[in-house]
Amino acid sequence: MEAINEVSVSESDAEQQYLTFIMAGEEYGVDILAVQEIRGWEESTLIPNAPAYIKGVINLRGTIVPIMDLRTRFGLEDVEYSPVTVVIILKFESDQGERVMGIVVDAVSDVYAISDDETRKTPELTEDKNSVFIKGLVNVNDKMIILLDVESLLSFEQQTLTKLVAAQ
Repeated sequence: MEAINEVSVSESDAEQQYLTFIMAGEEYGVDILAVQEIRGWEESTLIPNAPAYIKGVINLRGTIVPIMDLRTRFGLEDVEYSPVTVVIILKFESDQGERVMGIVVDAVSDVYAISDDETRKTPELTEDKNSVFIKGLVNVNDKMIILLDVESLLSFEQQTLTKLVAAQ
């Protein structure tokens, strides 16, 4: 029995699963362990003076969840939400405990098992403020997938929202 556990641990160290989604024709991925659920788009309650990329908040089984439009956050062209537009509810651990945030994306794509040795660092071509949210790049089935660092993206946004709420 112990040998089986050792094998499964070494396999899980080698690969992580990523949920991928589409935005502006590009495919992005987030660690599937950070995904709490996937929901269809629904109107949210607006927060006064919030950045344009914060679409508001929703009540998710008693938890207030901020909703961020990732297209707007990354400076991509705005599009009308469609029936395939989804909100991916992500959770992560921070210094203040577990945090939850939703991201609006064009559509969910697939789930891939990706090993760390397949992941490449992003080229340092610019001083883009969004590049800190990119964990790496990976080539899967002849397409490039941009892997996002959920913790860095959401903790930055959580700090912004906390300051905004405190100023109210």
